[in-house]
Amino acid sequence: MSKNLVIVESPAKAKTIKKYLGSEFSVLASYGHVRDLLPKEGAVDTAHDFAMHYELIEKNKKHVTAIVSAMKKADALYLATDPDREGEAISWHVYSILKEKKTLKDKPVHRVVFHEITKGAVRAAIENPRAISMELVNSQQARRALDYLVGFNLSPLLWRKIRRGLSAGRVQSPALRMIVEREEEIEKFQSQEYWDLWSDASTKDQSFKAKLTIYQGKKLEQFSITDEPNANKVREDLLNLANGQLRVIKVEKKQRKRNPTAPFITSTLQQEAARKLGFTAQRTMRTAQQLYEGIDIGGGAVGLISYMRTDSVNMADEAVAEIREFITGRYGKDQIPDEPRIYKTKAKNAQEAHEAIRPTSVLRTPESLKEYLNHEQLKLYDLIWKRTVACQMIPATIDTVAVDLSCGDNNVFHATGSVITDPGFIRVYQEDHDDKKSEGDDEKILPPLQEGEMVTLKDILCNQHFTEPPPRYSEATLIKTMEEYGIGRPSTYAAIIYTLQNREYVILDAKRFRPTDVGRIVNKFLTMHFTKYVDYDFTAKLENELDLIANGEKEWVPLLSEFWAPFKHQVDDVLETVKRSDVTQEKLDEACPLCGKPLSIRLGRYNRFIGCTAYPDCSYTRSLDEDKENAVTPEIVEGRTCPQCGNALQLRTGRYGKFIGCTSYPNCNFIESLQKPVDTGVQCPECHQGSMLKRKSRRGKVFFSCSRYPDCKYAVWNEPIAKTCPKCAWPMLTIKVTKKRGTEMACPNKPCDYIAPYEES
Repeated sequence: MSKNLVIVESPAKAKTIKKYLGSEFSVLASYGHVRDLLPKEGAVDTAHDFAMHYELIEKNKKHVTAIVSAMKKADALYLATDPDREGEAISWHVYSILKEKKTLKDKPVHRVVFHEITKGAVRAAIENPRAISMELVNSQQARRALDYLVGFNLSPLLWRKIRRGLSAGRVQSPALRMIVEREEEIEKFQSQEYWDLWSDASTKDQSFKAKLTIYQGKKLEQFSITDEPNANKVREDLLNLANGQLRVIKVEKKQRKRNPTAPFITSTLQQEAARKLGFTAQRTMRTAQQLYEGIDIGGGAVGLISYMRTDSVNMADEAVAEIREFITGRYGKDQIPDEPRIYKTKAKNAQEAHEAIRPTSVLRTPESLKEYLNHEQLKLYDLIWKRTVACQMIPATIDTVAVDLSCGDNNVFHATGSVITDPGFIRVYQEDHDDKKSEGDDEKILPPLQEGEMVTLKDILCNQHFTEPPPRYSEATLIKTMEEYGIGRPSTYAAIIYTLQNREYVILDAKRFRPTDVGRIVNKFLTMHFTKYVDYDFTAKLENELDLIANGEKEWVPLLSEFWAPFKHQVDDVLETVKRSDVTQEKLDEACPLCGKPLSIRLGRYNRFIGCTAYPDCSYTRSLDEDKENAVTPEIVEGRTCPQCGNALQLRTGRYGKFIGCTSYPNCNFIESLQKPVDTGVQCPECHQGSMLKRKSRRGKVFFSCSRYPDCKYAVWNEPIAKTCPKCAWPMLTIKVTKKRGTEMACPNKPCDYIAPYEES
């Protein structure tokens, strides 16, 4: 019989740890959190020092029952949940439940922490236990209480002032504000024209280009030349002065070193996986969790990376020593610096006891694990492995050359170039950058040039440019900006992004975030009436105070008291003084063409539109981007009447284009798509009676479903083809297109994972 009970969060982690412990240990999983706040008002008792009322999470009750039963037979308890506040809180909740059930009695309770799931790390943790850190637990309780108080007070307010089903969060709201403000900045942006001139020169049969930087003794700025006639005038002037030649007046050679970037922390892993692999933050964290908890690589499951929720760039001395030894063996002793590289964490209050995200052993190379990892796991492991190895290598050595060339008096062209003379760490890994432009001229290699030398001028090129607005946020740049502002923490970035998308406050368009109309209205409401609470500095300050609680430097109840009183007062004030129309409508200086009453921009079910303030007496509406002259007299559908009420039908414009609707709307809500379903000719694989039709969802997305709907509800997103799956014999395959692997045939039958290259017949 096992005398020691070990509790972890997940069954995968339990399986891996069990392998490293003897028969005297039994390992059970809590399956994540076991308790949470009651999902109703009063779960945080603001009148009694913010007492928190927890209940068992329904889906985990059976796991809690198993833990209680096992504890009755055990002599000691080891709480081995994750090494962060979330993990500390789970351990405390498990301990509290067992204490309430009176199964602990005088049995010893140990908290054990490890940052990688390897035999050495697990055994060392078991041999060096500590007590539960109530500072970490209280920091997590304070975070949960704040999120609850904000959510349970702001969300009902949004329901009453905007529409039901909306939510506001302590951290998601500032993130939404970032996206909306960037969109407004883009909309207000006015593009400006500017021109630059480049010499097309050559020497010794090698061509190169140089940019005009000084003209008539004046340094050229971005908007010095703003139109084509002026650019051509400068060009003609310079060509006449040059008479086919430029003189080299200055050659400056330098050598610079480029150092490797630090090993991954949570935010940088999410950013780089988005840039290099196209992974979402959620996909990155899900895959990293699998690598951390353990993969069977032939001799049983083993944790392949260290803990993936961290803001520290530290690495264990043993790990650094192993990496340096590996680099020496594979790349040569000259590829490691004399002393190990030590990186310092930039984030305030970083958990320095944690480690950076690294392989648990650098000797497990990506190529050696190919047969054991799936496609996603291998790509992410390869990224982590390469970044970790590179961070302990020598810098890259780059020779740079800067050349000035004169064209007559007081006119100068400038060229720069570089060449990597020793790649150093670049031979293993090079970091990507957000919103990078095309390669600049500093990456070009220039021909050998000497001061006083004359080079041939073949032509002068005039290039037109227009200034561009700032780019919309990608997942990588949003996470980077949140981190810079101190909004959220490593474990929250993926959840923030998921919530914003799930609530339909933002959409991902070409991998860039755009706010929806609902998102704009919610943001406007919050920034107007709860300015303090969506302020970036306020949110960051609150995060720092939660860190101080975790470090034992601040008490959690006074923090909640300081937050709650003014927040509650503001909620009550807005509830009484702000009308729904103040939030959802924006009056226009335009009269309704049907009744003469004022028009306003209003929030509909999916988007904003222009409507009459006399509604429902007047039903005039038009799209925000629809020409008002064309919207005055809606086009009536000839020869048809509404099948529901018998009134005339008309063409209307909605969120996803034009459709047919009833003229008696809103009394009758009949609508009909203008696009009829297209028959693909592929038999439905589920009912074998209907055929698969190409349709459009009400939100404009193409899908394929059975013609017998609603009797048969079978549907797929990808285009069906009449081919039988060779693996499971499902009578239909689909054409799937991905950015990384191109066009493939895939089986839509969920238990089957058949994928093969697609070739059009």
